[in-house]
Amino acid sequence: MFRFNTQFLRFRHALKKCAMLFGALWLCVSGPAYAQTELLDVEKDELKFGFIKLTDMAPLAIAYEKGYFEDEGLYVTLEPQANWKVLLDGVITGELDGAHMLAGQPLAATIGYGTKAHIVTPFSMDLNGNGITVSNEVWKQMKEHVPHDDNQKPIHPISASALKPVVEAYADEGKPFNMGMVFPVSTHNYELRYWLAAGGIHPGFYSASDVSGQLDADVLLSVTPPPQMPSTMEAGTILGYCVGEPWNQQAVVKGIGVPVITDYQIWKNNPEKVFGLTKTFVDENPNTTLALTKALIRAAKWLDENDNANREEAVEILARSEYVGADAEVIGASMTGTFEFEPGDKRDIPDFNVFYRYYATYPYFSDAVWYLTQMRRWGQIGEDKTDQWYDETAKSVYLPDVYLDAARLLVEEGYVSESDFPWDTDGYREPTNEFIDNITYDGTKPNDYLKSMAIGLKSSS
Repeated sequence: MFRFNTQFLRFRHALKKCAMLFGALWLCVSGPAYAQTELLDVEKDELKFGFIKLTDMAPLAIAYEKGYFEDEGLYVTLEPQANWKVLLDGVITGELDGAHMLAGQPLAATIGYGTKAHIVTPFSMDLNGNGITVSNEVWKQMKEHVPHDDNQKPIHPISASALKPVVEAYADEGKPFNMGMVFPVSTHNYELRYWLAAGGIHPGFYSASDVSGQLDADVLLSVTPPPQMPSTMEAGTILGYCVGEPWNQQAVVKGIGVPVITDYQIWKNNPEKVFGLTKTFVDENPNTTLALTKALIRAAKWLDENDNANREEAVEILARSEYVGADAEVIGASMTGTFEFEPGDKRDIPDFNVFYRYYATYPYFSDAVWYLTQMRRWGQIGEDKTDQWYDETAKSVYLPDVYLDAARLLVEEGYVSESDFPWDTDGYREPTNEFIDNITYDGTKPNDYLKSMAIGLKSSS
């Protein structure tokens, strides 16, 4: 699938090492110009990483294409996976050494929701990047309830309250209102549920005896793999969906649907994917873990540096069949800082995809806690947990110490700046109310946060 086999990569890496050695010898004569560091003695140098065909797998593609993995002495194969379950199973069984994962996957696996396995992450892959799209017919009905500006353009962000009368009309006719999301513990599931609930629409509960997530639901949410979202909606099986790019913009290009809101508008700069590995892999391969984290940090920096100057090149790379495999025009619609809602209604959202700014790659405990609160809110966690439990669970999965060790090495090597990293954080972001419903989230007080929600299971602790 990929252009270079392992033997070629090893040969190319050997040439790089020779060049570095020559440079070191030259420095002995001419004097030091920049820091020279030794490669980590990695325990495993041939690695296979999995991903799903979404634009937020970009750090993996860039680390491969720009030779950042090779710079760390790693010979990586990237392999697309059919769906999120197959991907997770591949990491657990060791068929994959690591993978581009939904942020909820390591947490859910570690607490035993679904497949039980201790999965960890030293690296958060991005912020934002998702959208909610509805069919043209649903949008036509919603639009009557959406405020418009003086130019008759919809005022954003669009509340799910505009969808509520449409859902009620379907119910009056005895018809289900079906929507798609990509996985039960996906960001997309929780973002879609958050948006619906903020607009007064019940998205349903999970229980130990009913894992459909549709108990008491006004809208029935079900799993659809990301690349199949547009065609499934076009067939009428679902009336809308929440997914990452490029599959919202694909609906616009195909003329079959309208994205009504982005996740940036639901929760400004929300954490999205992570890079997941088993705890066993990290314990047995600490230097390898450091090395791959270094490569991914460099890739994230490249994606955001110079005000996104590299994004057009990134789009061309991602458009290749071995990565996302969608038209460059479709991928570029969001990756280059704009987002199209109705056909012709293209708006600037420069932070729709963030890979490095705002400490995007740091694995914050508060990000993990938010996902855990949503699992409890909708019944995937079946009983109350203490605030301490949320903290301890987050710290068993997210590995900021590994991340900062990798960052320190990159600073010493001159690849990144000291100011790029939150060295003094306790792992919790400051409380924020930058949500569509303006409810404040404080990661250190998860039970208070749960109690503040109008729709959802309440904490009694």
